[in-house]
Amino acid sequence: MSSNERSQQKELRSGSVQEEDWSSHQAPGQPEPRASEAAPSTLEIAVQNAKSYLLLASSKTGLNLYDHLSNVLTKILDEHPENAVDIIENISQNVKMAHFSKKLDTLQSENEMLPTYEIAERQKALFLQGHLEGADQELEDEIAENSLPNVMESAFYFEQAGVGLGTDETYRIFLALKQLTDTHPVQRCRFWGKILGLEMNYIIAEVEIREGEDEEEMEEEDAAETEERDNGECDADKDEEDELPKSFYKPPQAIPKEESRTGANKYVYFVCNEPGRPWVKLPPVTPAQIVTARKIKKFFTGRLDAPIISYPPFPGNESNYLRAQIARISAGTHVSPLGFYQFGEEEGEEEEEVESGRDTFEENPDFEGIQVLDLVESLSNWVHHVQHILPQGRCTWFNPIPKHEEEEEEDEEKEEKEEPDYIEQEVGPPLLTPISEDLEIQNIPAWTTRLSSSLIPQYATAVLRSNLWPGAYAFSTGKKFENFYIGWGCKYSVDNYTPPVPPPVSQEYSSGPEITEMDDPSVEEEQAFRAAQEATELAAQDSEESGEDEDDDN
Repeated sequence: MSSNERSQQKELRSGSVQEEDWSSHQAPGQPEPRASEAAPSTLEIAVQNAKSYLLLASSKTGLNLYDHLSNVLTKILDEHPENAVDIIENISQNVKMAHFSKKLDTLQSENEMLPTYEIAERQKALFLQGHLEGADQELEDEIAENSLPNVMESAFYFEQAGVGLGTDETYRIFLALKQLTDTHPVQRCRFWGKILGLEMNYIIAEVEIREGEDEEEMEEEDAAETEERDNGECDADKDEEDELPKSFYKPPQAIPKEESRTGANKYVYFVCNEPGRPWVKLPPVTPAQIVTARKIKKFFTGRLDAPIISYPPFPGNESNYLRAQIARISAGTHVSPLGFYQFGEEEGEEEEEVESGRDTFEENPDFEGIQVLDLVESLSNWVHHVQHILPQGRCTWFNPIPKHEEEEEEDEEKEEKEEPDYIEQEVGPPLLTPISEDLEIQNIPAWTTRLSSSLIPQYATAVLRSNLWPGAYAFSTGKKFENFYIGWGCKYSVDNYTPPVPPPVSQEYSSGPEITEMDDPSVEEEQAFRAAQEATELAAQDSEESGEDEDDDN
């Protein structure tokens, strides 16, 4: 024991002895001294300050250290564990956990619904379908003409190529697609693929709606756009009432989106995070969204309403960005064997179609198939059957300066001399172009072909993999083919991604006499100006009087 500890014990003992002597000498009937008379010592003040500090409650849990240490010591003294100093951390953790344990103060214990059980309950409804025994003829005809694809057959061929989602997940997706076709007016449905996300994934279905069913939705969208325009006009009227200065800047004309069933909006896409969850229809894509999506690179979160924070700013949320990436991936990776599709006989006769390129095709009934080895050896036997997206963001060129507007703006020719009067039309590869003409990526071919099995080539399938969009695959058995995508939805780039440089800073407005501030005149200059004004007014009055006198003489 150290000398300091011994001295402290002596002081405590002497203090206690003095208290006993003082209490013994005090008369029994004499009242005790008041608290105000006995001043607290420094030790008592330090103890009170320490206790008040230990009683401070945590802002997160509401507990305090004083009660926690008391509970820990009580637990140790009640249980008498061996080597308590070695397990005091565990004892402290158990005491904390006891405060947060769920109190079963109800008659029946509440069952917690974990996310795994919740999705299992949702997927259970996919398997509860009625049997087909005793079905009438109309139902059988409807089933025969059903638009549901055979996802399991395509998954079988992709599994041979080493690509797929597994039998269990594929079958759940198969049932989810059946639910989609049963609840929506679908004419044709196809499993597009799966895009991975940081929080949740997207299962994507490519759908072609029956004719006439989507007209109401298009009318609603047009009505919403007209309302936005009306609101903008109302705001402009308010600005005119306030007589604010007007800007002479004319923004460039916005490129309109392609109509439904044409170009990048040829198909409608539905997405869900898990089979069994509700399908959500993605909005149509606009050229501005495609142009901006080419300049940024973002991972998906799995939430359609998540904002896209990027530079340049993306016009929309994650649902719009997802739709733009689907359009880009489809245009670059959806391929088919040469000769499977052909142009119709009526197409190509009109001049407009020849200039803009053919945008429709049909299945070739006389297609006899291509040998698998030929599909693997030559990329010329594969063609793109989805239109190329121009740098403008559309599949068909839109001229932002029509001819009739140029005639109306003849008065403003001087102002428009600096701007080009003619914009060169953008042209892309036509439909059904062989993939052998695709550009290479620094001596890396855009596509890689192989056989699904080199041991048994006579029963193997041709597998095509995109190097430009990692995760895009296609297979063909000669007559059958299918496209599939599973990945992060990002395009391959040789260099690491770097955000684009901000635009250069605008130059200052050129100074001139019309905007230069004048110096305030002096008193002498003001007096001279007033005298000049009075002289001119007197001269004008004299001239008027002399004119009236001449009229009277006449």
